[in-house]
Amino acid sequence: MRLRYRFVAERRQIRGDSMKGSSARGLGLAAALALGLVCGRGLAQTPQPGVTAAAQDAGAVPLDRVVAIVNGDLILESDVDEERRFVVFQPYSEPTGSFSRAQAIERLIDRTLILQQAREQPRKPITDAEVQANLADLRKDILACKQYKCETPEGWQRFLKDNGFTEEELIHHWRDRMETLQFVEDRFRMGIRISDQEVKGYYTKTLLPQYAERKATAPGIDSISDRIREILLQQQVSKLLDDWLKALRASGEVRMVAADEGTR
Repeated sequence: MRLRYRFVAERRQIRGDSMKGSSARGLGLAAALALGLVCGRGLAQTPQPGVTAAAQDAGAVPLDRVVAIVNGDLILESDVDEERRFVVFQPYSEPTGSFSRAQAIERLIDRTLILQQAREQPRKPITDAEVQANLADLRKDILACKQYKCETPEGWQRFLKDNGFTEEELIHHWRDRMETLQFVEDRFRMGIRISDQEVKGYYTKTLLPQYAERKATAPGIDSISDRIREILLQQQVSKLLDDWLKALRASGEVRMVAADEGTR
């Protein structure tokens, strides 16, 4: 399991402490900072990029640290790395290199705020089967998947491995994404309508050039119009979402943790 899974219990404890009052919140933040720099010596982990097998055997694994605290929930450096790699799984995604560390942190903070709100309004959980079905459709829409032949089990597994994900990790991350979108759409999408002309415009001006650049054959507009409509809907919803997230940040407690703070 990746380093971040070791912090589930600590995150929940700090989250619980932060709800008990200002004194407990201070203790929660102190505990978070105490966890700011963590070495994984002695615990089974997946190999980290750039670390040799000899270094792993010697116990010299990379440090993981807290980069932000959102109402008591921790965001770790490994989360940021994973979020940057996760970009490749977005439909018609941008190249990974153009998604900076700062952008990844901001996205993680926003998603954490949204999921905190969503979990205060219980709804039917998203099942593994629903996530798998969504991912099966997604394979057709990932531009980088074409060369891997992701429609085959072998090609899909090779694509996951080359981008640093296991099936379990991707399902976990994609479920968070689905829960985020579900909550945002339920809250903000009412009254938003995407016209056929807007769908056609996106297909012609954005999607076709992307496929042409990769010398790949684009799917017909009829087969992906629903996906395009979803993308355009998200773009419009994001305008409403921005103001709401600013208000959540102002009313909550979002704290960035400096690189050397955990060692003071």
